[in-house]
Amino acid sequence: MSGYRDDDQRNQDEFSLEAILAEFGSGMPQRQEEAPAAGQPVPEGTASGEEPPRDELAEQDWFPTRPRSHKEPLAEEKTPEEAGTSAVGRGQAPAMPEGSPSQTRGKVTVFPKPSPRIVREEAPPPLPPEPEQSPEPEEKVLEFPPPEPDNPVAAKIDHLIRKADQFADHMYEEEGKESAKSVRRVEKLIPGVDEEEPAPSPPPVRERKPKKQLPPPPDLSPADLAKRYSKGLKGLRLRCALVFLLTLATFYLTAAPAVGWALPLPLEGNGAWQCYALAGLQAGAILLSADEFLKGLIRSFQHRIGMELILSLANIAVLADALTIPKLGLMEQRQPFCCAAVLGLWCLMYGSLQNRRGQRMACRTAAAASEPYLVTRDEGKWNNRDTYVKWSGPLNGFGSQIQGSDGAQRLYRIVTPVLLLASVLFALLSSVGKKRPQDLLWCLSATLTAAGSLSATLCFGIPWRKISARLSKSGAALAGWQGVTSTTGSCNLLLTDIDLFPVGSVSLNGVKIFGDFPIEKVVALTATVIRDSGSGLEKVFHDLLRSQGAVYRRGEDLIPFEGGGLSELIRGEQVLVGSAAFMVLMDVALPPGLKVKNAVFCAINGELAGIFALNYHLPGTVAPAIDSLIHNRVIPVLATRDFNLIPSMLRQRFKLPSEKLDFPAVHRRRELSDPDQEHSDILTAVLCREGLGPYAEAVVGSRRLRSAVRLSAFLSCLGSVVGTLLAFYLTYVAAYQSLTALNLTLFLLMWLVPTPLIAGWVDRY
Repeated sequence: MSGYRDDDQRNQDEFSLEAILAEFGSGMPQRQEEAPAAGQPVPEGTASGEEPPRDELAEQDWFPTRPRSHKEPLAEEKTPEEAGTSAVGRGQAPAMPEGSPSQTRGKVTVFPKPSPRIVREEAPPPLPPEPEQSPEPEEKVLEFPPPEPDNPVAAKIDHLIRKADQFADHMYEEEGKESAKSVRRVEKLIPGVDEEEPAPSPPPVRERKPKKQLPPPPDLSPADLAKRYSKGLKGLRLRCALVFLLTLATFYLTAAPAVGWALPLPLEGNGAWQCYALAGLQAGAILLSADEFLKGLIRSFQHRIGMELILSLANIAVLADALTIPKLGLMEQRQPFCCAAVLGLWCLMYGSLQNRRGQRMACRTAAAASEPYLVTRDEGKWNNRDTYVKWSGPLNGFGSQIQGSDGAQRLYRIVTPVLLLASVLFALLSSVGKKRPQDLLWCLSATLTAAGSLSATLCFGIPWRKISARLSKSGAALAGWQGVTSTTGSCNLLLTDIDLFPVGSVSLNGVKIFGDFPIEKVVALTATVIRDSGSGLEKVFHDLLRSQGAVYRRGEDLIPFEGGGLSELIRGEQVLVGSAAFMVLMDVALPPGLKVKNAVFCAINGELAGIFALNYHLPGTVAPAIDSLIHNRVIPVLATRDFNLIPSMLRQRFKLPSEKLDFPAVHRRRELSDPDQEHSDILTAVLCREGLGPYAEAVVGSRRLRSAVRLSAFLSCLGSVVGTLLAFYLTYVAAYQSLTALNLTLFLLMWLVPTPLIAGWVDRY
């Protein structure tokens, strides 16, 4: 028992209150205890009125932990004075160590301790309380959802009625504003103008790999090109006629056995001699058309493959088949396709002849004038659409464009390789695939001849010659196919003063001077303003200026007005030149009873100085030209600088459809008719005469040529595809009686008929 007491004494000394508080005496909250019941003793060391710890206190967490910083000393390093003030000074209960005897028995043992030294720290003075902001009173309004209608149709009708009532309440708010006197005066005197539509946002453009472009032909002068195209033209015409005679001869020999026509005695009843005769005629046709025959073969090595290649290869295959049929003893079974092959050679030569004739006429027309007008199609010029513009400049690019390839050749470059490959494969399938190798040349000649279109060169040659002949009479020439390709869709065409009224169409009818102004001064000032404005009346007033012995003056600050007039400061005097309506707008007094329809008024410093009466004579080609432009979806745009040329004047005086003409604002008219503006590098046409007639004919002719060539080329390719498939089927089933030379020739002639019909429509407008 003495050993236990020593252990208790040792434990009591080891776990003294100061040691416990030194290690666990920080950060424990003070616990409010309940008051002890009456008659119970108060344990030692507790404050008056406090109850000793109960068993339930032992079950709580008496060892709260908190993170310590690296600067905070451990509890063992504190002095007893610091340890005594750490927890007891704050009135907190001591923490019991884990595993103590008191905790293990479920009771809390209070160890005797001396009275701790209490250190009181003065609390800082309290801060003045911040004034609380009274919150704004919020309106507590509860919105109830509208009741759902029983009938949704009736609810919709009620909603529309309410909107109609709301619109009716505000409908007459602007009433009366447009009827003001000043507004009516301006609307009467100022002509209406058209405004451009906003440009649409361009769609995203995908970057494509640029195609390999062939170098352009040399840009020779039109005179040199005309001489080049004239050389050998008569010889080509003669050779073309001889090939046509050979075509008739082969057609007679081919159709004679089927129709029953008489044949020469050596050929009568001899199939081998008939094959040799047809081969001889075909060989003669190949020699006469050697240039066209070799052109198709040579161009294939220059990355310019075309339908001529298929026709040349078809002639080689047909000639070889005609020479091998007698050796194989197949004269009674089939007949060579020499007639269709020779017909293809004649079509090649005739199309080339028509193409050269058209190019020669176009070059001669372009070389007729030393300073011709150029027509280009500028992108987005007016109202976000492409616009044809006529301007003066050097003739650059005409020789290179007219030597370029046409639209049919560009389409054939895509279709020809496919047809050529299909013809060879079909021939192999029909002969070798069917275990008939002796029919290889027959199948190959049939598929190649059916694939080669007779209108290969006629699609562009015939319409090009026709349109060149018509435009040459009116003094215009198209600059090859490159200038024709961008003529699709609706577009605009700019009309200036000279287009509507060329030089000589406007004449002076009389001059009247007012006030004390000398006539030389009035004429000089008016002519100066007209010259500086760039109006089409410059020639008229220049002649009047020379007749009066006056000279031009130096002006500054030229201002065009929308009301139909001009203002310029000349030697300190304000000169106004315009129409009668413009003078009324500028508050210039006019003589009473004035009945001058088309005249130029001049006012100096606000006083009327002179009136120049004019006569406008509209050429007879203007009205038909405007009608043809509108019919072909080309909208004329009046980019005039003559203030008298307004839509109302053209409608009342010359009965032109002014409602179908665009009339921009005055500043846009000056921009569109500016001679120094930039233009496209691709020429559409060259004009050697003034006026709207050649201008409109060139634009309309280019659009019709493009449509005709593309339609003919499409039908030509379609006929080639149909012929190839039909020939493959007949050769595959070995239909010798159906796939004869006469039937194949008639089939090709039927697909040739649309080409001259479409070409005859080109120049009729």
